[in-house]
Amino acid sequence: MGKDQTTNQDLEAVAKTLRRHIITMTAAAGSGHPGGSLSSVEIVTALFFRVLRHRPSEPHWADRDRFILSKAHAAPLLYAALAETGYMPVGELCTLRKLDSRLQGHPDKTCTPGVEMTCGSLGQGLSFGIGAALAARLNSQTYRVYVLLGDGECDEGQVWEAAMAAAHFKMDNLVAIIDHNELQIDGWNRQVMNLEPLPDKWRAFGWYVIEVNGHDLAQILAAFAQAEKVKGQPTAIIAHTIKGKGVSFMENNVDFHGKAPTPEEAERALKELA
Repeated sequence: MGKDQTTNQDLEAVAKTLRRHIITMTAAAGSGHPGGSLSSVEIVTALFFRVLRHRPSEPHWADRDRFILSKAHAAPLLYAALAETGYMPVGELCTLRKLDSRLQGHPDKTCTPGVEMTCGSLGQGLSFGIGAALAARLNSQTYRVYVLLGDGECDEGQVWEAAMAAAHFKMDNLVAIIDHNELQIDGWNRQVMNLEPLPDKWRAFGWYVIEVNGHDLAQILAAFAQAEKVKGQPTAIIAHTIKGKGVSFMENNVDFHGKAPTPEEAERALKELA
């Protein structure tokens, strides 16, 4: 089925499949970051299965839209989406974090088809995205650039340097999506480094801001459509999400930021996602 024919109900089914992959992959690896992967599922589903102009059979197609996973520890989600869209066999997902696998703990552009940026250190994806967006302008290309950031990642100063630059250069082909689940590895954002009022900060830096429920596919798709109409400034979509979304004992549980489920926990999670 082509992405133009997918219904929102189809996308909800895809989202559940991606969640199951995340649980299975991280449990098999015995490591990884399930919490922040699960919180971003609907965002990535909307992008890869409806919004992005891309050709999985031709990963380096020059006019493809670019997706940058700045919160790179959510690699299991990206790999699941790449496999389900056809960049690689689904069976390869079970090699996550194995020696000689193409699916390392953080994405590696040099070995994994569909990965646009080798990343891992937080705060760098938006700067990379600006470069890609500027290249499109200079080369008279129409592709758009989408960068997914974590809210805890917004503690990094480089994010705000990039935010200033994107507004300065009026990058209206650039969209930043902030997965605002309010938790980072050391606890609640408000206790580690208070980000609020986050939407006002992005507005103050010159961005057009849209807030959505980050698990509501209709709202997410409407936000991407609205962003395409914005001229003369970049767009930030603040997606309010729940860390560990979809698995009851992982939701809002900071323990699963960077801890894989045990075999028993994985079995319980997969039953909830059946």
